[in-house]
Amino acid sequence: MQFLLAFIVVVPLIGAVAALLPAPPGLKGKSPDQAVLRHGVTVTGAILIAAIVLAAGFDHDHPSKMQATTDISWIPALDVRIHLGIDGISLPLLVLTALLTFLCALYSYFNMPEGPSPKAFVALVLVLESGTLATFAVLDLLLFFLAFEMVLIPMYFLIARWGGAQKQAAAWKFILYTLLGSVIMLLGLLLIGLKSGTFDMVALATDNGRGLTSSVQVIAVLAIGIGLAVKTPMWPLHSWLPDAHTAAPTVGSVLLAGVLLKMGTYGFVRILLPIAPDGMHTFAPYLAAFAVVGIVYGSLACLALARPGSKGDLKRLIAYSSVGHMGFVLLGIASMTPTGVNGALFANIAHGLITGLLFFLVGAVKDRYGTADLDTLSGATGAALYGRAPRLGGLLAFAAVASLGLPGLAGFWGEMLALFGSFDPADGLSRPAFLTFMSIAAFGTLLTAAYMLIVVRRVCMGEKREEPQQLADVQTYEFAAWTPLVALTVLAGLWPAVLLGLTDPAVQKLLAGGKS
Repeated sequence: MQFLLAFIVVVPLIGAVAALLPAPPGLKGKSPDQAVLRHGVTVTGAILIAAIVLAAGFDHDHPSKMQATTDISWIPALDVRIHLGIDGISLPLLVLTALLTFLCALYSYFNMPEGPSPKAFVALVLVLESGTLATFAVLDLLLFFLAFEMVLIPMYFLIARWGGAQKQAAAWKFILYTLLGSVIMLLGLLLIGLKSGTFDMVALATDNGRGLTSSVQVIAVLAIGIGLAVKTPMWPLHSWLPDAHTAAPTVGSVLLAGVLLKMGTYGFVRILLPIAPDGMHTFAPYLAAFAVVGIVYGSLACLALARPGSKGDLKRLIAYSSVGHMGFVLLGIASMTPTGVNGALFANIAHGLITGLLFFLVGAVKDRYGTADLDTLSGATGAALYGRAPRLGGLLAFAAVASLGLPGLAGFWGEMLALFGSFDPADGLSRPAFLTFMSIAAFGTLLTAAYMLIVVRRVCMGEKREEPQQLADVQTYEFAAWTPLVALTVLAGLWPAVLLGLTDPAVQKLLAGGKS
């Protein structure tokens, strides 16, 4: 177990270096480009298998206990250690990251985005995977920061070199927002480490803020929270996200929505809730307020983009929907209750599965039609995917109803538990205020249903138009890449106890100050 976790974090980096080297003569095949793409599938596949084995070997009877731990001194002068470990909170995110990266590598093998050398593309995806996996596995504040920053450069280049229109401006906006937020976050992390005398996240969580004064906790939560909120993204620090998603290649959008956004919310749960509870208590109502504004704002933006004549981009619409969905995650965290935090963690996984699938599908629609503009797709009578490519249309409708939180699918449980957490927030938080937040968020679910159903009507329905070339339906490689996401969305919706059984004991321990 200890070796497996280190293997999962380090091997993508080794694979990235190997991708840049010349392929051995026997592995080149007919095309060097295909050889390096095959290398990406092989490495990410090995990581996924290792993550599944790690999950199978995880002690499910004690999910609150840190397992597969490695603890090695790295910088003795600062007491910085290479400390790795997983519990019921981080394990699902680790497996989700490994799965989505493998599916992106598989998809790219058959449908490589237009751009420079595939060598650089594969290397960047693997570096991105390593940084994300490390973020969910490290248990040292400074290592967390390094892993958190490690993903920025590869994502910048994926957008800037393999993206679509306005890719340079979108990439710069992404890097500037996230870097500025990270600088502020680093100051907060240093403040906690210096005032408490350690950067060890387990020791700090066990101390539960007792070694930090209330004023230090408030300053630390403000500084760290800003950096995490940018990555989440929380309204009003979200404006980099729609541009980045619109310009990014399909696999870039899948990884950005399915994996990178989770790093911000994970930081709130892993660092701020247990380490600075007094500071979180102070800012919880404000975090909830920003969260519900984001829910309504994201939904209204999507409705505006879905309106006929607005020239709304379908990828941009899905990006704005992420602002709303991540608002539910932040609302659950802000309740500071086991119910709300469990809902936030469940919504994290559900959003990764559903929105990852949505971006895959929108990318496929764009490949077939040459555009993601809703007005162009709809035309006079609708894009009529049901008639022209029924499997693709059916999958798009499935992802849309999953995204709006249909009971029986994964999107339902996270949002519902976040609302329940707001109904009865933690002691000391204003219940009337949180009941107001809950009501506004519940209204946001109606808006979500409205814009998703409008998208389905405009893209999937309508008369089948006679055109010289029939639209291609779902291809074999697309079926292989999308089926796991569909299956897991249904499984998590019908059997939520699989995920909640992992997260709940760990959350209970986290909120209790390290005591089971």
